[in-house]
Amino acid sequence: MESVTEATTVQREIAIDASPETVWEFLVDPLKMTRWMGLEATLDAQPGGVYLVKVIDGHTARGEFVEVEPPHRLVFTFGWDPGEDGPSAVPPGSSTIEIELAPAPDSGTLVRFSHNLSAVEMATQHAQGWDHYLTRLQIAAAGGEAGVDPWLSGEM
Repeated sequence: MESVTEATTVQREIAIDASPETVWEFLVDPLKMTRWMGLEATLDAQPGGVYLVKVIDGHTARGEFVEVEPPHRLVFTFGWDPGEDGPSAVPPGSSTIEIELAPAPDSGTLVRFSHNLSAVEMATQHAQGWDHYLTRLQIAAAGGEAGVDPWLSGEM
């Protein structure tokens, strides 16, 4: 018997008080990425390049870049390495993230974020995660200090 998995998409739209070029760097530069998400990052922002972010201890996101159109569009696969609990419900490469950056009339950037998940039961958890991290991106890319991620101490 074949199992049918319903897909879902987590979508967000945020404004950042920075140019698309500045916001872009926070998505593809490992040092800038870890100012808003993750302990460590390895990012090779070219089609087929690695996307690897150790978000918190025991939770490493892995995928590969699919579309890279600086500074306007970024698409990469996404999933979680197996952890102590065994296989991930969202294994590496099993979902896709699309990010579009558009100049906003006030010289900032409108970020359109979309995470397409095949595991519908994981949508709520990922929506909470992206709400947390996109808020931190908004602060960091605008020149602010997002501070120590409270999730690093298990405050999830």
